[in-house]
Amino acid sequence: MLKSNYPLYLANQALEAPQSLVVTDKYSGQPVTRVALADRDMVERAVAAAAGAARAMAELPAYRRQAILEHCVRRFEQRADELAESLCIEAGKPIRDARGEVGRLIDTFKFAAGEAVRLEGQYLPLDISARAAGYWSVVKRVPIGPCAFISPFNFPLNLAAHKIAPAIAAGCPFVLKPASATPIGALVIGEVLAETDLPEGAFSILPCRVADAEPLISDERIRLISFTGSPAVGWDIKARAGRKQVILELGGNAACIVDADTDLDDAVSRLIIGGYYQSGQSCISVQRILVHDAVYEALRDKLRAAVEALVCGDPRDEDTFIGPLIDEAAARRLAGWIDEAVAGGARLLCGGQRHGAMLSPALLEQVPEDCALSREEAFGPVAMLSRFSDFDAALETVNDSRYGLQAGVFTRDLYKAQRAWDRLEVGGVVIGDVPSFRVDHMPYGGVKESGLGREGVAYAIEHLTEPRLLVVRTPPRG
Repeated sequence: MLKSNYPLYLANQALEAPQSLVVTDKYSGQPVTRVALADRDMVERAVAAAAGAARAMAELPAYRRQAILEHCVRRFEQRADELAESLCIEAGKPIRDARGEVGRLIDTFKFAAGEAVRLEGQYLPLDISARAAGYWSVVKRVPIGPCAFISPFNFPLNLAAHKIAPAIAAGCPFVLKPASATPIGALVIGEVLAETDLPEGAFSILPCRVADAEPLISDERIRLISFTGSPAVGWDIKARAGRKQVILELGGNAACIVDADTDLDDAVSRLIIGGYYQSGQSCISVQRILVHDAVYEALRDKLRAAVEALVCGDPRDEDTFIGPLIDEAAARRLAGWIDEAVAGGARLLCGGQRHGAMLSPALLEQVPEDCALSREEAFGPVAMLSRFSDFDAALETVNDSRYGLQAGVFTRDLYKAQRAWDRLEVGGVVIGDVPSFRVDHMPYGGVKESGLGREGVAYAIEHLTEPRLLVVRTPPRG
């Protein structure tokens, strides 16, 4: 059960605040709890605390960082049912998807615990010419320092974990601003972190208004910003970040190619997961499906039947596959995009009806290329079918997007798979599956307007640490 109110975490300490934020049940729309809301002064204090904890965090031995992360794993396992319920309520996430996200939270902290004791260096010989005779060097990686993290609403636990866990493994203090719509998961992580012996000031988790979060962007003591969210906000943060390092994961309109040699039943089962799990609210949700002419009608009919069979309703129900979008405004926006596509000549094969924040899963074909549904990120339960006859032309169609996060390719042809890997302008190519596939230690991120930098524990640690060189000269013997 949710608590009646949740404190924020400022410099490792649970604190109440004069103001609070109401969190609603996304299915019923009813208020369910309150969380403490930080003001600008609290954000500034958190940044100062992180800066003050930088040396202690950097000097924290690897085995202690590992032990802290392992403690989190144990506590998350013990509280798994509570965490899944909170996701179901605050995010409207179907309960099966919520349990899956809790599992990924645990996996991410497990990976980080292993990486905490694997921050490797390099021996670098320097005697490449006579002038460097007697010199040698070693390189180690050192924590970058205080970090600012901003996480989104769609994976309140796991995307916060992808920032927090690598920071602890690397020895970086941090301030996290969770999404206002879904702050509970991050605050539960804070509750667990407060049980550990992290140095004072090592972490703060602060629900706050956007305007009050400004010090996370502007304060020069912050050395790195990691943001997951919309392109407009992300690129604005980068423009204002000055000399800070910036990691951006900004979403996309992911495409999936289905070639003529594909097992259609297998492809449909994966496309349903890829396009409609957690109501399509994923930046790598399948949005564009390019199908070879030879199998187009067969796949279309199978996929339409599978989409029509999806159960919509209360996310607490074990049978529910489609829950509400994050709010009614999101559902209205996407329903409007579907209407625009149909008015422009698209054919709505099924779904697309809105009731409050609920939108029945939609499948369309013949969507004009200039429609918002083709060009923008839908972020909801909708996918579009189109035909192709030439595989290389299909690759170019996938690339005809300002986004480039991940792409999926169903083919049994090794050479086509390699061409897709070579030519697709994305951060990751998934062969034989949908672009929505992700394991939490793989490098994850995009190109073009999908962002820059990579998450995935070890890859995030590369951003969170800097190489530091030591050069040693051996004097000539007298």
